[in-house]
Amino acid sequence: MKLKHRLLAACTVATLLAAGIPSATQAQGSYTLDDVWTAYDGFNRNLLDAEKYIYKTNTSFEHATDRWNGAAAIWCQPMYWDMALNAWQLAERLRDTERAKKYKALSRKIFEGNKAQYVGFDFEDNNENTGWFIYDDIQWWTITLARAYQLCGDEEYLRLSEASFRRVWYGSERVGDTGSYDERKGGMFWQWQPIRNPNPNNSDTDGKMACINFPTVVAAMTLYNCVPADRQPSDEAKPAYQTKQQYLEKAKEIYRWGEANLFDKKTGRIADSKHGEGEPAWKTHVYNQATFIGGSVLLYKATGDRHYLDNAVLAADYTVGPMSEKDGVLPFESGIEQGIYTAIFAQYIAMLVYDCGQTKYLPFLHHTIATGWGNRDRTRELCGGDYARPVQPDEVVDSYSASGIPALMLLFPPESNR
Repeated sequence: MKLKHRLLAACTVATLLAAGIPSATQAQGSYTLDDVWTAYDGFNRNLLDAEKYIYKTNTSFEHATDRWNGAAAIWCQPMYWDMALNAWQLAERLRDTERAKKYKALSRKIFEGNKAQYVGFDFEDNNENTGWFIYDDIQWWTITLARAYQLCGDEEYLRLSEASFRRVWYGSERVGDTGSYDERKGGMFWQWQPIRNPNPNNSDTDGKMACINFPTVVAAMTLYNCVPADRQPSDEAKPAYQTKQQYLEKAKEIYRWGEANLFDKKTGRIADSKHGEGEPAWKTHVYNQATFIGGSVLLYKATGDRHYLDNAVLAADYTVGPMSEKDGVLPFESGIEQGIYTAIFAQYIAMLVYDCGQTKYLPFLHHTIATGWGNRDRTRELCGGDYARPVQPDEVVDSYSASGIPALMLLFPPESNR
């Protein structure tokens, strides 16, 4: 077992193949470009509410009414928007004008549908049905709104992204919380409690989860890449926006805290959380590995500091190695909403592969895709989240689990089509 760990952690193409993980063309049930579109369209046909343009919890619901009745979690909806944006971009690269037009229009409809559903993106409305009540729920939207601005140039996306970042960092006078950022000891708190009339967070006891700290790094760096270099700083105590340098410094600060408190420098694993000065909770999750990778890549690209890239590679090696050893594919966690983790990982491992030239992960990624696609329900063209297990035609499939394989396919199509 330890030998297998070392082989997989080395994570070169040669060692992946030696460990029994084939390329897409070698894997049973390999996939084609047509399969990419079939998978994404199958996901939408079964799980998108085509009247509201938000996604359903699972295939048992006809409509995505609200949080309590058929609507997928508020924090997962931006990942589905990412998929639409990625489908549009892939079609553009392939000069597939018909699909590019289709998915560009879908991307806008998904934004408008979510805006209508989630109180017009009023991030200070903390009702627990269609509002905002956990810091990371908001920050995931910060990221995708900023990414959409980069692709589309729509100023509304940037305005909302900066408003959501401000809301998370500084808190809300209307809600009464003091913000996610811990001015005393650094890092980001996960939540405010109680949701109504919250108490200030306590640096000595309250949780600082990886799922808010590393998304904050990604959010700050994505906004860093959006805003003009000559923007002047605000003199407000809680400014509505940051300068380019301020976003960079915030990202660096939170990354330093996360690296010191949530990152195992020997193995590359990311802890789930830390409370006060206690030992971190070393429960690993694919999405925490993912956002650490993403934050590391973005900081590396902005600064040229090699240690960020080394950290990203170490975290990726741990993900495709020890975390994935059971079936040789990305692992599945069956807890509520946890199926979305692969879709998040897809976004950030793509940055490491394509922006940093780390193509050694491609055999593992293609194998995961080919395995999951080969085990789909071929009637509905719908994938599950446990990629090594066949999906049955009468099985209720949730949107979180179903998203992973199409999300990977849109970013890692057959290599000749990239």
